[in-house]
Amino acid sequence: MTIKQKLLGCLAIFAIATLSLLGASYWSATNSSAALRTVLADRVVPLRDLKIVADSYAVDIVDSAHKARNGNLSLAEGARHVREGASTAKAAWLRYRGTEIQGKEEQLASAAETRMQASDASVDRLLQILQSGDRAALERFVVGEMYQSIDPLSETVSELVALQIEVASAETTAALSTARTAMIMMLALALASAAVLGFSYLTITKKVISPIQDLARVIKELARSSGEATLPNLDQKDEIGDITRSVDAFLSAAVNKERDRAALEAAEQQMVTGALRDSLAALTAGDLTSSIKADFPPAYVELKTNFNAALASLRDLIGSVIESSRGLRGGSGEIAQASEDLARRTESNAASLEEASAALTQIDGRIKATADAATRTVTRADQTISTVSGGRTVAEEAVQAMSRVRESAKGIDEVIEGVDKIAFQTRVLAMNAAVEAGRAGDAGRGFAVVADLVSALAMRAEEEAKRAREQLTLTQTDIVTAVAAVQKVDGALANISEGVGEVHQLLDGMASDNLAQASAISQISVAVTNMDQATQQNAAMVEETSAAARNLNSESEALADKAGQFRISDADQTGEVRISGRARESGIKSVPAGRSAKHFGGAFARPALAAADGAWESF
Repeated sequence: MTIKQKLLGCLAIFAIATLSLLGASYWSATNSSAALRTVLADRVVPLRDLKIVADSYAVDIVDSAHKARNGNLSLAEGARHVREGASTAKAAWLRYRGTEIQGKEEQLASAAETRMQASDASVDRLLQILQSGDRAALERFVVGEMYQSIDPLSETVSELVALQIEVASAETTAALSTARTAMIMMLALALASAAVLGFSYLTITKKVISPIQDLARVIKELARSSGEATLPNLDQKDEIGDITRSVDAFLSAAVNKERDRAALEAAEQQMVTGALRDSLAALTAGDLTSSIKADFPPAYVELKTNFNAALASLRDLIGSVIESSRGLRGGSGEIAQASEDLARRTESNAASLEEASAALTQIDGRIKATADAATRTVTRADQTISTVSGGRTVAEEAVQAMSRVRESAKGIDEVIEGVDKIAFQTRVLAMNAAVEAGRAGDAGRGFAVVADLVSALAMRAEEEAKRAREQLTLTQTDIVTAVAAVQKVDGALANISEGVGEVHQLLDGMASDNLAQASAISQISVAVTNMDQATQQNAAMVEETSAAARNLNSESEALADKAGQFRISDADQTGEVRISGRARESGIKSVPAGRSAKHFGGAFARPALAAADGAWESF
């Protein structure tokens, strides 16, 4: 059986299972859709229309009649609501009758229509009463007639609603049962499809994929090995067996060809490795002139070219290193000396900055103390202003109190004047009484004595009133004098308050200026402290630079010694001979560490280094 037949068989079985599953799904969806349309069109929509009929009679007609009877609605508004309710109920009932009705539902619908005729007659009667405006007739109709015709209709409509709900529930139950059956069928078909898919997977894996994988694995092993391996499935009677047998024949020819090519490459590699071995041995001994001169096979020509080019680059590099090491040795010594001088000067600057920072700290402390004293003086000035303001308030209160006393003295003067008048009239009456007592003779003698006493008391009262008026006059004069004195005191306090206010402003300005000066001195002190720290850090870094320069000098000497061990020219026995010649040609000579870097030639003599030497001298 070929692979094509195996794959087509698996696909056919899987297609049958899939089509069956799709058919069951379509049947389930069709039945569910039909059941849903039946419930919606024949049960839910008629149920809505019946609800509208019941609400129209119960709310729009009955409730409106009660509201018109109670006065909550006018009779015209009640008639309008009743007409609208009757129209809405009629339209909803016609929509309901337009649906499919049969059996018990048809009987209940006919009974409802019969009772609806009686209800409509009552509604017409209600409209006539509302339009006539007869409230007494409306009262009698609502209480005695309306419910007798409308309640039977409401009961019949309620039975229709209950029937709709019952039938909808039964249809929903049937639809759910059908859906469960369809789900069971789809589940069974899905399991069957899964089984078919598993069978197809096992068949393809075992009969197609596994043999191909085995063949691929063996071919990879052949690619990594010497070509000797046994191919699987040589006796398989399908396309895989044909491919395996073809690969086996191809491998046999390829193995023979590979053996011949390997022998030729081995001879070439032996010649190439021998030439490389000789050159590398000379390179190990320090001879950088041992380039490869033998003719390499075409595949190794690039290797020869790259080796000779790398050797030439290495010769140039070693020569440059030897030349630069001499200049580097002199420059590093000069840098070390300059770094040591810079370190000493930096340490001196750091000491000066530290002293300046200490002096600024003392100045800052004194200015802050002055600012604090000015602030306390301002506070005392504020307290003085408050005290003066309190004194002025007390003085004003004293002036007001004395003014009230003066007004009271005026009232007392009026009272004394009244007493004086009363005493004068009493004295006049006493004189009249004495005259009358004289006329009466002996009988009025006692009365005359009393009249004399009363006259004496009246005269004494006049004298006391006169003395009191004089004392009161003196008191008023003293009060006026005291008021004037208190007003002078108030003016003096006002002048003191104004002067203290000006002093307060001056002291406040001084305190603000002192605070600003203290803040500026603090910032300067912080800046000087930071400069001191930075200078100390610079000194430490300069010392590290000096040490690094000395190390660089030692390393450059070691580098020159190491580089001198190489032979970089056929005319030289050692690199030192050639280096000395180049140094003479380039003008390089040994100089002390204190000399400028501009005296060096070769690779180390740079304009930037010469400029740096001038910077050190100026520093």
